[in-house]
Amino acid sequence: MPAPAPYVRKPHAMMALYMLASTLIAATQGLGLNLITANLYQLQGPLGATVNETVWLSAAYLAPNVSLTLLLTKLRAQFGLRNFAEWAIAGFVTVTLLHLFVDDLQSALVVRFFAGAAASPMSSLAFLYMLESFPPEKKLSIGMSLALTNTAIAPTLARLISPSLLDIDDWNGLFMLETAMALMSFCAIRLLPLNSPPKTPVIETLDIVSYVFIALGLGCIAIGMTLGPFDWWFEAPWIGWALAAGALSLTVAAVIELNRTNPLVDLRWITSKEVLHFAGVILLFRLLLSEQTSGASGFFQVLGLRNEQMVVLYLVMLGSGVTAGLVCASILKPGRAPYIHIVALLFLITGALMDARATSLTRPEQMYLSQGLISAAGVLFLPPAMAQGFASAMKKGMNYILSFLIIFLTTQALGGAIGSSLFRTFVTIREKFHSSQIAENITLADPIVAARIAVLGNSYRTTIADPVLRQAEGLALLGSQATREANILAYNDAFLMTAVLAAMGLAFLLLHLAFNGLRARLAPAPASA
Repeated sequence: MPAPAPYVRKPHAMMALYMLASTLIAATQGLGLNLITANLYQLQGPLGATVNETVWLSAAYLAPNVSLTLLLTKLRAQFGLRNFAEWAIAGFVTVTLLHLFVDDLQSALVVRFFAGAAASPMSSLAFLYMLESFPPEKKLSIGMSLALTNTAIAPTLARLISPSLLDIDDWNGLFMLETAMALMSFCAIRLLPLNSPPKTPVIETLDIVSYVFIALGLGCIAIGMTLGPFDWWFEAPWIGWALAAGALSLTVAAVIELNRTNPLVDLRWITSKEVLHFAGVILLFRLLLSEQTSGASGFFQVLGLRNEQMVVLYLVMLGSGVTAGLVCASILKPGRAPYIHIVALLFLITGALMDARATSLTRPEQMYLSQGLISAAGVLFLPPAMAQGFASAMKKGMNYILSFLIIFLTTQALGGAIGSSLFRTFVTIREKFHSSQIAENITLADPIVAARIAVLGNSYRTTIADPVLRQAEGLALLGSQATREANILAYNDAFLMTAVLAAMGLAFLLLHLAFNGLRARLAPAPASA
């Protein structure tokens, strides 16, 4: 891999333009996935599909997206960053425009697959444009913090603007703004060239072979994990076959890579103790952050609230994330990562414990503080970890940066899908448990239950004269209320589980710091000359 191009200092106005371009590109790419994820239920009508069918839109997007950046990194080195950026944004604009001509589920699936592929280089470009603005000594502190902040706030931004876009023209309305932003990104990339290193032939034939197996493996796992909680793991045999095919493909790719002189991915370095520790930490935190992306929004959907009724909550989350990103950029320095992670984990534990006390009367205003803390935790955690891992990879050489990228991409893109999947699965299992417990106590022999059914049935007195039918309607209403309460208890269990896992992570981090401090204290002093 070629060394990065030498840094050329830019005027302050030009630096600001590159930062704005990075923010624009990141927002455009982030909306691509999250506009669908945030509106799965609202898209059923326009596309004439069920919820389980609309989830395939997210799976189709993730299938190529989780792996394509690996190959694009080498394409960028071989054909030049300028050519790569222009062709990438041209492809993204083309695919974004195709969304405006979709009117059924089948065509939407095809477009979403190509959208996932076209969006892969956009995330890299957003990072490169932000890092372009800063000198080398600030790239991994201020530059990395701001770039990851732009990435972290995309899900909240998508939920915030979705109601207005759906009012314009349903499915097509969702992507009108993205199309406009893609065209603006095209202009920004054309007008603001990146500092490009020299072209270097780095692609080998076996790179393509290895990538095919890696893409197939990660794609199958992404699809299986996305659809698992909806089609349910044990009721859809194809999910097991998809996960098995993914594992087999990754095994074949590992065998190829371990026997190459210049591997696409250095598995020996990835499986080293330090890198496995880094990957585990990032993956754990990515799973814990599913509390916000799948937890709070899913909880309020159970209560019957829609995105337009949670605008202020999303504004609080957005403001908290941006503030945390700016704070992280100002304080991030070598050696401070563990202490920033302690603060992030404390925020996450506090927010999750507050959410675990939710009831059927809880509304978004009761979660302003808790969700603000969790949003800040997500932004505070990633930049120090990413900067630390990136610096470690650069010390080993440019060839290790690509191996580092696969760790980050797998733990973020695929880790996000796995986290949401596990969160929804846990909620479903706990909901069935609580439903069975509640159902055991609902009997007409209980006078309290009978009185409750009578009260609910009397709400139909003006429309239903038959008392037997009114009692049946009252029993049905009581059943729906019991299901709602079971779902609320299940989400509380999930929030509490998040807090417990975060507390365990904090305990391990504190033990690690204590062990390192004790080892440094007991280490023999260096001999004097």
